[in-house]
Amino acid sequence: MDTILKYYPDLSSIQLSQFTALNDLYRVWNEQINVISRKDIDNLYEHHVLHSLSIKEVINFRPGSSILDLGCGGGFPGIPLAIMFPDVDFHLVDSVGKKLKVASSISSSIGLQNVRFSHCRGEELKGHIYDFVVSRAAMSLSGLVRSVGKTIKTEQHNALPNGIIALKGGSLESELAGIRKISTVWEISDFYSEPYFSEKKIVHVTIKNK
Repeated sequence: MDTILKYYPDLSSIQLSQFTALNDLYRVWNEQINVISRKDIDNLYEHHVLHSLSIKEVINFRPGSSILDLGCGGGFPGIPLAIMFPDVDFHLVDSVGKKLKVASSISSSIGLQNVRFSHCRGEELKGHIYDFVVSRAAMSLSGLVRSVGKTIKTEQHNALPNGIIALKGGSLESELAGIRKISTVWEISDFYSEPYFSEKKIVHVTIKNK
């Protein structure tokens, strides 16, 4: 938790309580359903919570924004972002029911009011539109564009153009092929000093639907 406070010292009492509760909740659930590597659970705040929050370093979602977390797994990046942005609506989706069960239970346990869940794949989302789709290594960038590109709203009210925001690692040369002109890449190490983030990146892909 100290890692979160290092970068975000001005959390409200509610946010502080919610972030603090994640440690015990994920540990208990992880003994039943392995959503985080058991070797990595001690790094929950740095490798999972702070990594998710890095999206805040490139955009402050405006109140009323709608965000889809595609392939949320145990709730990343959606749950940390929902804590950080309580006036933004989050829709967490995953095709694996047991992982979604963990995310839903943890969200309920900490009292999140701005999150809903669906057990489905991205291409099964019909009649839903969002300002942004966020994702943490769920699929390739081109796969994300194909799967959920049509769910992006045309009207914009955030500083960053509507589109996809993906957390990625390593070389992105092949993934950016064909979408480089509509993509922006940030190095997370520019925001956070921990060695873990040395090769971690945030990629924004602008989606303009007619």
